[in-house]
Amino acid sequence: MLDLRLHGATVYPVSGREVAHEIGIWRGRVVGVDEQIRGLPAKQEVNLDGATILPGFVDPHVHMVWAGLKERTWSIAHCTTVDQALAVIDDARAEAEWLDVVGYDQRRLGRHITARELDTVARGRKVLLLHDSGHACVVSSSVLAELDHPHEDGFLAEGGMAAVRALRQPYSLDEMSEAINTAALTCLKEGVTTVAEAGVGGGLISHSPIEIAAYQRAEVPMRIQFMVAGSLLRDRHAHRTDDVPRAMDLGVYTGFGGDRFGIGALKIFTDGGMMARTAALTEPYAGEDHNGQLYADPAELTALIVDGHRAGWQLAIHAIGDRAVDLALDALTEAQRLFPRPACRHRIEHAGAVRPDQLARFAALDLTAVVQPNFLYYNGDDYAAIMGPDRAPWLYRARSFLDHGVKLVGSSDRPVTNGAPLRAIQFMVTRETEQGTSLTPEEAITVPEALRAFTIDAAYACNLESSVGSLAEGKLADMVVLADDPHTVDPGRIGDIEVIATVFGGEIAYGDEYW
Repeated sequence: MLDLRLHGATVYPVSGREVAHEIGIWRGRVVGVDEQIRGLPAKQEVNLDGATILPGFVDPHVHMVWAGLKERTWSIAHCTTVDQALAVIDDARAEAEWLDVVGYDQRRLGRHITARELDTVARGRKVLLLHDSGHACVVSSSVLAELDHPHEDGFLAEGGMAAVRALRQPYSLDEMSEAINTAALTCLKEGVTTVAEAGVGGGLISHSPIEIAAYQRAEVPMRIQFMVAGSLLRDRHAHRTDDVPRAMDLGVYTGFGGDRFGIGALKIFTDGGMMARTAALTEPYAGEDHNGQLYADPAELTALIVDGHRAGWQLAIHAIGDRAVDLALDALTEAQRLFPRPACRHRIEHAGAVRPDQLARFAALDLTAVVQPNFLYYNGDDYAAIMGPDRAPWLYRARSFLDHGVKLVGSSDRPVTNGAPLRAIQFMVTRETEQGTSLTPEEAITVPEALRAFTIDAAYACNLESSVGSLAEGKLADMVVLADDPHTVDPGRIGDIEVIATVFGGEIAYGDEYW
């Protein structure tokens, strides 16, 4: 007997058949669809009145703690001038030693806030003004003094940002678990049932050296995979035949755990971000006299990539600018030359500016491109301007990757921008920004291709395609129920489709209109 039969719906299993109309669930797993379950009794039957069922969305690059903290922290996101921002910071009532402020974007304010300006509203606190990109911050003079940092203006990026994070840490387990719960509810409202936390335990996006313990405490009806920060690898004197020069404590690496919690890729930063103008380009930003920066010395980054590959990790290499992409491709080529290993499923995170000559190298190395379409939906006009007309076509490609045989995966990088998958899918199909600009329409893909990027192919990027990402027989019953069908609505409305319910392991995790 089925536990649940959903019928009266348009079901897209993404498993080799185009469409079904009913689906059966037993003990948290899919039994089958249509004729596979016809005639089987069910404890509960639900008529979905023409709704659409898709596999639960998989978001393979998120920052749950950061996202939850951002929703609960003093913000200047609504400010449009430096004076307005300083007034908000001045009004912030916080008795702790540190005052965290989020929502900082110098583009909105017209310029960067300075350390001296923060000093005027610090009220004796150490002020940490977090840039929306996650790659930079502005801090008050008291923080600079503790860092013994020469940048008197207070703006710190990449390694400097990581130093501030280390100085500010740790956040408490209670703070982090509450933040995870907050972020999880947002994900579920958007139909996301599986995420990969992109970098726990160190580096830029880090909140505590015992961060995973917060997930164990949190009440999260989601599947979470952890990307481990590359900085956690240490020299380990294992047996000489193990061929593992650097490892995480106890030798755990990609694949440890299960479909509820597990260890995924090793996260390695090679450059910054376009919002903060720190993504590493081969040529300067349009109208600027610099071309961004690499996260560390190229030889150091290459050694970490080679050692991580050699030790058996799947690698998730953050590379946004084309110069950073070059470094990642060169290092992976060297790693495979020295230590050949097939089916690694190595990933390039973001791949924000990829030159035409780099596309074939992605394919030759069998890399997955994990892109963030919402970056261009919300920031595309700005990114196109700073890249200039000759390089704008390189931005967050889609069609070019698929045409070169590169697996294309969508993600959010929440909370850098709104993380809703449906909005990202809309952009992948229309290539139209929030301002209505058509941005490289030749990179547009179809609705089925875009949905794959957030379901079965996203699951593949996390080595989870045998459990999630499609609604095949025996897979986990993770689903999203939509009020309309992305395949048939006007493409410009896909992002506005209502999420009626999100089902996790056969149970309602969000929404209960029909149950």
